[in-house]
Amino acid sequence: MKLSEMACGVSAVVSDLSALPAATRKKLMVMGVLPNTELSVVRIAPMGDPLQVRVRGVDIALRKQIAANIDVEVR
Repeated sequence: MKLSEMACGVSAVVSDLSALPAATRKKLMVMGVLPNTELSVVRIAPMGDPLQVRVRGVDIALRKQIAANIDVEVR
């Protein structure tokens, strides 16, 4: 499943980031979005972009285009 397809309040584990460009992937990894890391969607903006995602206790706003390239496994 893609991160952009998740509903609010759902938790998942990051499984793959390889579809992202290298620069974007590095920035997300520095912010804690790593493979096998649990994250949850806190809120989705009214127009669907951006998503508020909680990773390791920190909230990050991700564009839907970026979230569509992050594979997750729902728990």
